[in-house]
Amino acid sequence: MNQYKNTNTHYESLKSDDSIDFRSDTLTIPSAAMLESVQGAKLGDDVYGEDLEVIELQEFAAELLGKEASLFFPSGTQSNLTAMLSHCQRGDEVLIGQNYHTNVYEARGASVLGGVGICPIDTSESGSMNLEDMLNQIKDDDPHFAVTKLLCLENTISGKVQPQDELSNLVDAAHKRGLSTHLDGARLFNAHIHSGLSMKELTSGFDSVSICLSKGLGAPVGSLLVGSKDFIGRALRLRKMLGGGLRQVGVVASCGMFALKNNIKRLQEDHNNAKLLAEGLSSISQLKVEYGESQTNMVFVNCPKTHREPLTSFLLENKIVISSLDRGRFVCHLGINNKDIGFVVEVFRDYFNQ
Repeated sequence: MNQYKNTNTHYESLKSDDSIDFRSDTLTIPSAAMLESVQGAKLGDDVYGEDLEVIELQEFAAELLGKEASLFFPSGTQSNLTAMLSHCQRGDEVLIGQNYHTNVYEARGASVLGGVGICPIDTSESGSMNLEDMLNQIKDDDPHFAVTKLLCLENTISGKVQPQDELSNLVDAAHKRGLSTHLDGARLFNAHIHSGLSMKELTSGFDSVSICLSKGLGAPVGSLLVGSKDFIGRALRLRKMLGGGLRQVGVVASCGMFALKNNIKRLQEDHNNAKLLAEGLSSISQLKVEYGESQTNMVFVNCPKTHREPLTSFLLENKIVISSLDRGRFVCHLGINNKDIGFVVEVFRDYFNQ
């Protein structure tokens, strides 16, 4: 095990063990250098708009995405919820992909807290939304129906980069029908690295975008909502309502700034490791591995039912932590390097060679 221990020079792990954890890229631990950035943070009360670290981070993010303003949030869920409530009134409706995070994993907060209806739309296996399906769900101006107000899209979806021309066509069509558009870009930086498109190109046309700092970029907490000044003004009031007004938040905003300045290009390492993992596990006949050209840092693995429990235990004995082996998601991140990948593949082979 020790010969495969993480030796990345750019990432000095502060973990107390040497486990290899594939459950999510949210499990990354801040590097020593990232935590050192907190020591010099210029703190103030952000509710009064006086935390200089937050101000710098928000301005930096807005410029990066080519928008007028941005707002710091504790989480992506709160950022997406605030976006939907900023775009919509009670009785309005949001169009969202059936399998999108905002539809499945955010507790329908827009409906529960804001009285905003959710209209799920079927998506393809790769996450794409059909243009005609979206247009057909825009309701007529009739008192029997909710007012369709917002189209919410996502990139990446399950690690897959969405075709930019498809997203642009959906956004353009929605705008022509009078809808606003929001992008859940929790892992948009992965799409940026994979596609070669700039963050401005990826977000052009969207009225608002949410990006996450605590996934592939390795910050301990934080997301940013980006849009026009008027939109962010509405979002600021709603963030306060939702309990997102924080005080000396520069202690985490400084980590977010470090992440944006230092950890974007290194996402390519995660993509390379995911491909390496997919190739290695594909050589094992008992496994079904899903990994395509549009994938970034995720590999999906399906194992025969009879092997799932004993194999999971065998992996744990070797300090390999996974979420599932029933189309289980293996997420590569800055806490895992290529030597770790080699070790993991060998452990899988050892199990099936027993």
